[in-house]
Amino acid sequence: MPTGPDIILTLKVLVAAVTVLLLAALAALAAGRPRLHGRLNTLFLVLTLATVAGFELLLQFVDVKAAFDPATRAALRVHLYFAVPAAVVIPVMWVLGRTGRKRAHLTLAAAFAVLWAGTVVTGLFFLPH
Repeated sequence: MPTGPDIILTLKVLVAAVTVLLLAALAALAAGRPRLHGRLNTLFLVLTLATVAGFELLLQFVDVKAAFDPATRAALRVHLYFAVPAAVVIPVMWVLGRTGRKRAHLTLAAAFAVLWAGTVVTGLFFLPH
């Protein structure tokens, strides 16, 4: 059974990895390659949702109070305040992008950017090392 520190380390690695993928998708868009942007975003969507689902599933088998001290539980809670809404927005934004609704896609992308920034900051810097 994984320990609290193992879970936190895995979470940090996954947040960093999908963030690099998101940055690559944005770079593809800046380079005028919207098709590559879409493909990278599809991968980002799948990996992010798998991470959220896997993390939630894992927490069903871990005694959270025993695995994490109160400060870590509080930091995880704040992290989830950003990560969960971001995970809800990602599929909607993906559908809007795939269906060519650029204005709505970009509007939602602005909200997503705030949520994802919060996810990265809380996931990489607020959680214990």
